[in-house]
Amino acid sequence: MKNVETRGLVLFSRNYREQDKLVKIFTESFGKRMFFVKNASKSKFSSSLQNFTQLDLLGTMNDDGLSFISDVSDARVYKYINSDIFAQAYASYLIGLSDVAIPDNQYDAPLYGFLMKSLDLIEAKIDMVVVTFIFELQVMSRFGAQLDFSQCVFCHRTDLPMDFSYKYNGCLCRQHVDKDMTREHLDPNVIFLCHAFMAIDLEKLPSINISDELKKKIRLFIDGLYDHYTGVQIKAKKFIDGLDGWADIMKDDVK
Repeated sequence: MKNVETRGLVLFSRNYREQDKLVKIFTESFGKRMFFVKNASKSKFSSSLQNFTQLDLLGTMNDDGLSFISDVSDARVYKYINSDIFAQAYASYLIGLSDVAIPDNQYDAPLYGFLMKSLDLIEAKIDMVVVTFIFELQVMSRFGAQLDFSQCVFCHRTDLPMDFSYKYNGCLCRQHVDKDMTREHLDPNVIFLCHAFMAIDLEKLPSINISDELKKKIRLFIDGLYDHYTGVQIKAKKFIDGLDGWADIMKDDVK
């Protein structure tokens, strides 16, 4: 048991008994922790313990069992994310991925920073679909998937259009696509962009304009990667898939 101060992001909260709450916070210094808040509705910092809230907290951190919050300061709510159903869905998905990517109580400041920057970009109305692609691809390594989209698995050439092979767990250039007749038959731009997304630093994210058609192709490919290599299923992802369908209908109505 130790008294600490750390930055954190509220992942979710739920009622516990009649007046209390359990609040899960991804802390910068101590990983994900579950906090017990007694008489939550009467707590002076109850408004700071809502989803999509960054905060500085002072509390007691326990390696076993629940932790406790003594005080909260400098709370910042993501206003756009909370007000837009699409932004909220994508943010929830990134948070869900972060939650399952590492065990509770495991220190992972890089992942914490990566998640914060991704949410900041969505809050700034940067293309949330592209931000999500980047996040998904770069966080896959935490699920044990080490993929390289830069070169052919046979000749290691990097200067030819690529396709992807699950059989060989990597890319095939046009000179070696016949090695796997069940390869993905992807648009080469999908592999090119996935390779770029794997290397992009969100702090220096350039302006990226991708057609809706190409986004759909990338979406299908990344979904396939997650199904094959991770088996991870996040509830918010199913919601996003449904929302995307509604978005297409809305576009048709506008026309």
